[in-house]
Amino acid sequence: MRIPEHIGIIPDGNRRWAEARGLPKETGYASGLKPGIKLFHLCQELGVKELSYYGFTMDNTKRPRKQTEAFTLACIKAVEMLSQEDACLRVIGNTASPKFPEKLLDYTERRTFGKGSIKVNFLVNYGWQWDLFELFTKKKNRKKDIARYLKSNDVSRVDLIIRWGGRRRLSGFLPIQSVYSDFYVIDDYWPNFKPGQLFQALKWYDNQDITLGG
Repeated sequence: MRIPEHIGIIPDGNRRWAEARGLPKETGYASGLKPGIKLFHLCQELGVKELSYYGFTMDNTKRPRKQTEAFTLACIKAVEMLSQEDACLRVIGNTASPKFPEKLLDYTERRTFGKGSIKVNFLVNYGWQWDLFELFTKKKNRKKDIARYLKSNDVSRVDLIIRWGGRRRLSGFLPIQSVYSDFYVIDDYWPNFKPGQLFQALKWYDNQDITLGG
């Protein structure tokens, strides 16, 4: 089976998962931590070279305070957990905003933990306009190497994006790197993650005609 080099993960459905169990919406985020590490280990075994997790966006911070506090804490914990693994880790997001968690500032420069077997990008307080800002403002450079002007400048092209929660949209996820990504949607909520869901996505990807426009 052909394994994508770079997989993007949109772990959606946390609030709906909590609601379905009669729980407050904000309780769903912490339940997505174990699935994230489980998926990391599976990708490690499969030989995936790069993973990008969508933590939360600048737009997400408009949600009620209890929810923003909960998903911020979940992202901090997720990054701390990944730092205990063999990962070459970087947190990418708008650090100039007060919504960016101070505890993650040390991770905004790429750091290697263990053997660094997988490159991991974790998007926290991320916004696509923020990421592309220099492309809009430095017009004279538009015809040169685009990637160097991105805030996410060391993130490679995404081969496969998997979104949990049933929504059919990118929600601003790495717009430049995702331009030729194959997009697979899982209708189940992220906290219900099962290894079989990843394998189904990879089996589907293996049957796609990858031409990159050629």
